Amino acid sequence: MLPVAARVLELLERSELSLAVAESLTGGLLVAELVAVPGASRVVRGGVVAYATDLKHSLLGVDAGVLAAHGAVTGDVARQMAEGVCQRLDAEVGVATTGVAGPDSQDGREPGTVFLAVHREGAGTRTEEHAFAGDRAAVQDASVRAALALLEEVLR
Repeated sequence: MLPVAARVLELLERSELSLAVAESLTGGLLVAELVAVPGASRVVRGGVVAYATDLKHSLLGVDAGVLAAHGAVTGDVARQMAEGVCQRLDAEVGVATTGVAGPDSQDGREPGTVFLAVHREGAGTRTEEHAFAGDRAAVQDASVRAALALLEEVLR
């Protein structure tokens, strides 16, 4: 069986869809996992690492009021990141990660709190909340795995 990243790319190619990635806590790990697969350039448009909160607004179009009122670690922010990266990178599918990798809490959220979103043009946006255990690397790895699984689910 193919690794999940390869399956996601195959589903995108079969459906003639392109993908854009918006990352915060994963810092580029998700797009790296995807582009490690030969042929990824046929469907992956690119990725934006908007690690700082202000970049989520300026680069991805996340509502500044939402960020000011609730912080960057919410399902709404993940949704807006996924939708915004589609617009900015001209893709039909967008995936986003935002959360707290640790070791410290952020915006009142504990380490391991992660929000993921996948937007598919014409089909809306799906978000998920996760509470991952482990150190920083474990939370980031679990976030990448969960984002790929969510992508695969939405594309099927």
